[in-house]
Amino acid sequence: MAEIRFYHLTLKSLEDVLPVMLERTVVRDGRRAVVVAGSPERVEKMNAHLWTYSDSVFLPHGSKTDGHAAQQPVWLTDADENPNEAKVLFLVDGGVSENVATYDLVCELFDGRNDEAVAAARHRWKTYKDGDHALTYWQQTERGGWEQKAEG
Repeated sequence: MAEIRFYHLTLKSLEDVLPVMLERTVVRDGRRAVVVAGSPERVEKMNAHLWTYSDSVFLPHGSKTDGHAAQQPVWLTDADENPNEAKVLFLVDGGVSENVATYDLVCELFDGRNDEAVAAARHRWKTYKDGDHALTYWQQTERGGWEQKAEG
């Protein structure tokens, strides 16, 4: 059973939120992460963004184009894989995994301004709940933080 957190992006974009979450996972907590996105193009956009999003933080990461998957603290992919033996999974932009139970923590980030993304998140919530996972739902606050709105 995994802890699964749903993050409803209503104010900030994925590009604003994901790097901070990855920093906390890798730098603060010392854990590895896999980020599964919905397409190879999205993976490469995220890969480029993580190199340039901050002048003060270096977040080691890579994707298929970079190689050395087992050595990457953050692995970006569009496949349901865990080549760096991560314990934290981020699902973004339609990325899915059939292996959520193999992770300690799964973070589902979805765009609250996209009706299809919201509907898909609701469907996954129900699926995970039926699988007896520990669920929480978080929504962005006006002050830039997160407020827990539900658990299941």
